[in-house]
Amino acid sequence: MRVPTRGSTPPLRIARIITRLNVGGPAIQAIEMSARFERAGCHTLLVHGRLGAGEGDMRYLVPADRTFEMVHVPSLRREVSPIADAAATARVFALLRRFRPAIVHTHTAKAGTVGRAAALLYNITVAGSARARLVHTYHGHVLDGYFSPWTARAFTAIERALAHRTDALVAVSESVRCNLVDGHAVGSADRFRVVPLGLDLSRLAAIGAREREEARAAFGLDADARVVALVGRLTAIKQPQLFLDAAARVAEADPRARFLVAGGGELEAAVRSQIAERGLSDRVRMLGWQRDVAPVYAASDLVAVTSRNEGTPVALIEGMAARVPAVCFDVGGVRDVIRSPDLGVLVAPDDVASLADEILRLLADETRRAGMGARARASAVDRFGVDRLERDLGALYAELVG
Repeated sequence: MRVPTRGSTPPLRIARIITRLNVGGPAIQAIEMSARFERAGCHTLLVHGRLGAGEGDMRYLVPADRTFEMVHVPSLRREVSPIADAAATARVFALLRRFRPAIVHTHTAKAGTVGRAAALLYNITVAGSARARLVHTYHGHVLDGYFSPWTARAFTAIERALAHRTDALVAVSESVRCNLVDGHAVGSADRFRVVPLGLDLSRLAAIGAREREEARAAFGLDADARVVALVGRLTAIKQPQLFLDAAARVAEADPRARFLVAGGGELEAAVRSQIAERGLSDRVRMLGWQRDVAPVYAASDLVAVTSRNEGTPVALIEGMAARVPAVCFDVGGVRDVIRSPDLGVLVAPDDVASLADEILRLLADETRRAGMGARARASAVDRFGVDRLERDLGALYAELVG
C-alpha cells in the first residue's frame, strides 16, 4: 500500500473510533486496519467504548506488540444516554485535540454520531488546511428493525445531518448504500463509496478433511452427522429463535441432523430454554463464544443466517471461505455476498418453512453441496480479503488528503 501523506509532513494521522470492540465485522476491521496502517507508516489512534452486558469481547485480536495508540472511553456506549453521550463527545474531542488527526474514521452508529460531532467541533479549532477529513463506515445501519418508529425517525434525521458534513461515506455493500440513499435519504450517491468487508481468510480457506475430522471429534459429532451452524451474536436482530424453529423441522425430517450454535448475548438464556422446550437438547450443541471459529466451520456442512437485517454477515463470508455453503434469509447485504444461486441459497425473510426445506435439500445432496462450497470459497477469498480492504481504504484516504 502506498501510504498517503499530507503535504510534506508524514506520517498520516488516522483517528479510528468505534462504539465497542464486540464480536463482529466492525471490531475486526477497526483492529486490523489500525495495525496495518501503523505498520505501513501511518500513525493511528483507536478509540473504543464500553461493551454491553453479555457481549463477546474481541480485544484479544489486538496484537500484543501493537504500536498504534488505543484509548478506552467508558462513556461511549451503545445505549442512548444524553449525559454519557455528551461526556463521550467531550472526551473524544479532547483526544482529537491532542492527536491532531488528518483523518477521523468512525465505525458503527453511536461512534458515528459521537465521533463526527467531536470531529466537527475539533475542525472549528484548527486552520482550514489542517482540518480533519471525516469518514464514516456503515457496516449496516440501525434505521430498520432496531427501534420504535419515532426513535428511528429521530436517528434518521441525525444521520442525514451528519452525512451532509462527512467527507466520505462508506457502505460495506451496494445494498446498504442503496437502502441508505434511496430508502432513507441519508447522504448522496456521489459521496458514498462501496468498500466491502475484508477479513484474513487464509486459515479458513485451508480447512480440509483432517480439520473436519478433528473438529467433529472435539464437538462430539458422528462422522456421518449432517451439521448446520449458526455463528454470531444471540440478539434480537439475529433472530436465533427462527434458527431453532427451522432446526426443529429439519431434526424431525432428518435423524442425522445436528446443530451448532456458536455465540452468546442477551438471548442466550432464552435460546437454551427454547432448545429444552422443543426437545432438541440432544441435537443442538451450545458452544458459547468461540475465539477460534475455524473448528466450528470445519465441523459443519451448512451455515444458516436468520437475521432480520444485515450489512455484510461475517459468518456467511467465513463459512464460504471454509467451503461451507449457506442458507440465508434474503435481507440487507446478504445478496451482495451470495451473488448467484450457485454460491448459496436465499429464501424470503422470516420464512422458516422454506429455510428448513432448503437446508434439508442441501443436506441430502452431497454433490451439490460440495460444488457450491468450492465456488463459495473462491468467491469469498477473491472479494473479501483483508489486503484488498487495506488497499481500498488507503486509496480513499489518499484521495481525501489530496
